[in-house]
Amino acid sequence: MNDERAALPTVPVRHPGRWVGALAVVLLAVMAGHSLFFSEVTTATGLKRERFEWSVINKYFTSKIILDGLVVTLQLTVLAMVLGVLLGIVMAVLRLSPNPLVSGASWLYIWFFRGTPVYVQLLFWYSISYVFPHLSLGIPFGPEFVSINMITAITPYVAAVVGLGLNEGAYMAEIVRAGILSVDEGQTEAAHALGMTRLQTMRRIVLPQAMRVIAPPTGNETISMLKTTSLAAAITVGELTNGAKIIYSRTYEVIPMLMVASFWYLIVSTVLTIGQYYVERHFAKGAVRELPPTPIQKLRRHLARVTASRRDMPSLERGQG
Repeated sequence: MNDERAALPTVPVRHPGRWVGALAVVLLAVMAGHSLFFSEVTTATGLKRERFEWSVINKYFTSKIILDGLVVTLQLTVLAMVLGVLLGIVMAVLRLSPNPLVSGASWLYIWFFRGTPVYVQLLFWYSISYVFPHLSLGIPFGPEFVSINMITAITPYVAAVVGLGLNEGAYMAEIVRAGILSVDEGQTEAAHALGMTRLQTMRRIVLPQAMRVIAPPTGNETISMLKTTSLAAAITVGELTNGAKIIYSRTYEVIPMLMVASFWYLIVSTVLTIGQYYVERHFAKGAVRELPPTPIQKLRRHLARVTASRRDMPSLERGQG
């Protein structure tokens, strides 16, 4: 009986629903591609033109004002994230302090900067010189050592970095705090038993293990920061969105210029996403027995399965015959 069952051919299960879904996706993709690349629209004067004006997109895609804006966008992203990560680590450590005044001050910072819009914060720092024309450093209620002219010091670029960085620091503080709390308390107790200080324990024991939890949301925050820098156009910073705005305010080609900016954001976001994947994979060492496969490894495995299934199909057909 067992031999008879073993001799029966193996017939793969049919999945008609999958084919219907795949057909619907292909149909929608063809329709979207036709609308994007081949459809035309009639203007008020009776002339026909491309719906999305790809010639205009190609003309301005690598123009100087767009590339200069892209460089400023990348600079703002890096500087704001560096400031935000440093502030986040400090505020997370202070938030976990047993001193109620220190932890309360950290909570107040997080509460304020998370509770107010980034747009408002950028406008505030851009206009801070109206409230503090000069910033003095010295002994409280005593002599001043340094005086800074805020009107010249807080340029639109500086205001954008400060506003974005301070706002990001509040979110990173909660991300870092969650990562620190994910590490077992026994690790900290063991480090203290070995004579390590609280700072040494945090730097050598806790933070390296917490990075598994901190890395994924930090990557998401970096991608989000890339797009949030577009708000700096409100304070006349010449970033990518502002560059596109300057062009379409002169040529009235609004949709093509917005698509140029969108394509650049997508390109940079894709690069950051790939980098985030490999950073997460690096910090996963020691936490899992086998590291997740890279995209190239996934592609190789998929091609190998497809090749193997095609190789087995003739034998199945012979068995059915």
